[in-house]
Amino acid sequence: MRSFTNLEPFADQTAIYADRKYSYSELIKSADRIAAAVGRRTLVFCLCKNNLESVAGYVGFVRNGIVAVLLDAEMSPEHLTKLIDLYKPSHIWAKSDHESFNQTMNASFVFGEYTLFEAANPFRYDLHEDLALLLTTSGTTGSPKFVRLSYDNLFSNADSIATYLDIQPDDRPITTLPMNYSYGLSVINSHLVRGAGIVLAEASIIQKEFWELCKEQQVTSIAGVPFVYEMLDRMKFEKMELPSLKQLTQAGGKLQPALTKKFAELCDQRGIRFFTMYGQTEATARMSYVPSNKSLEKAGTIGIAIPGGDLFLEDENGERITEPYVSGELLYNGPNVSLGYAESLEDLLKGDDNKGSLRTGDVAYFDEDGYFTITGRLKRMIKMFGTRISLDELEGLLNKHGHEVVCAGEDDKLFIYTLQDDQDAVKKLMKENLNLRGFAVRKLDAFPRNPYGKILYSELPR
Repeated sequence: MRSFTNLEPFADQTAIYADRKYSYSELIKSADRIAAAVGRRTLVFCLCKNNLESVAGYVGFVRNGIVAVLLDAEMSPEHLTKLIDLYKPSHIWAKSDHESFNQTMNASFVFGEYTLFEAANPFRYDLHEDLALLLTTSGTTGSPKFVRLSYDNLFSNADSIATYLDIQPDDRPITTLPMNYSYGLSVINSHLVRGAGIVLAEASIIQKEFWELCKEQQVTSIAGVPFVYEMLDRMKFEKMELPSLKQLTQAGGKLQPALTKKFAELCDQRGIRFFTMYGQTEATARMSYVPSNKSLEKAGTIGIAIPGGDLFLEDENGERITEPYVSGELLYNGPNVSLGYAESLEDLLKGDDNKGSLRTGDVAYFDEDGYFTITGRLKRMIKMFGTRISLDELEGLLNKHGHEVVCAGEDDKLFIYTLQDDQDAVKKLMKENLNLRGFAVRKLDAFPRNPYGKILYSELPR
C-alpha cells in the first residue's frame, strides 16, 4: 500500500467516528469525489482541522496523485497569504465560509462544511513524480520552508509504526494532535493502513467533551506530546476510568524522566501498553521507539530504531562510534527519510536530496543494550567563559532538582527562565554544581509554546 489505493478490503469496517460512523467505503467514495473535482496532478492547500472533511480530502489527494500541503486551518491570514503568493496552489480545500476565498476563487465542489476553491487562473506545475505531500516542520508553521515527503516515505513509516504498535482493525485511536503535524498525521496513516477506526475530536484533552467521547466510542489509544502528558498529570490521569484504553504513545519531544517513569509505572499497573518514541518531520514521523515491555527499564531513552531503520552515532571527525556511552551526533538511515526541503515553488521539481540518510542534529549515546539516549542538540551548546555548556543538559539538571525551567543564551550569556519564585534556589544550585558566573534567572508567567506544545526558545525575553 503506497498511496491509500488498497483501502477497499476494509470497505465494510468503520474508518471514521465523527458525527456518526463512516465506513471505509464511504471514506473512499468521498475522498475520490473530492480528488475528481481537482482532476489532475497539481498542488492543493488543505486547511486542516480534526474533522471528516480534512481527512477525506487528504486521503483523496494522496490516493489520486495530487500533492497536498497540510496547513493549520487557524493559520494567520498574513502567513497564509504569503504561502499562497509563493506556492500558487491551483486549489484550496477549506471551510466553506472562508471570506477571502469566496471573494477571490471559484467554488468547484462542496463536501460537508468544506469547499474546494479553485484559482481563477490556475498555475501549471512541474512536480517531481515521487512528491506526495508537503509538511511544515513543527517550529515553522508560518515559514515558507516545507519538508518534501514521497509516497514511500509516508507508507513505509506508516507500515513500520503499525508493526511495532501491533495496530489491529478493532483499534480506535482518538485525535489529540493536529493532522497537519507529522505526529498527528502518523496516527491517522498508521491506523488507516491497518483498517482501524479513527475517532475525530476537535475538543482538547482539558475539555469534558473529549473524555466523554473517549468513553462513548471506547477509545483504545491516546497519543501525546510532552505538554499533553504534563496536562494529563495535572488532571490526575491515574484516577480516570477508561476501561477500553489499551495504549498510550508519547513523542514530539523529551518527557521529563520523572513523568516518563510515572506513566510507565501507571500503565504497567493497569495493563496499558506505554510507548515513548522519537522522530522528526524530516523522517516523516518516527525513527525510534521504546518497546512497551521495556518502558520502565529504559525510561528516559529514545529506544531502538523502528523496523526498517538504522540509528547510529558519529564523532566530530565523522567516524562511526561503536562503544557504548560515548556521545556523538545521532544519524538515521531508512526509507522514511524525506526527499529534502522546499523553500520555493521551483523546489517541487527536486528529487531525493537526502538519499535515505538524515543527520538529526541531536547529540546522543547508546547503552550496552543498544538503546539510545539524547543528551542535547548540537545547536543548543554555548561556551561560558571557555566552558562548554549544553543547555539541554542544564535544563535536565535543574529539573532533576525540582525546578521547572528552560535555558537559552549565547556564548558568555546564559538565561534561565522559571515559572516559580525559586530564583535564589536556582542560583545557589548553579554555583554549587557548576561554579558558573554571568547568568541571569528570570521568572515568567508561562513559557512560549508552539501549537504542538514545544518551547519557542526564540520568543523568550532576553
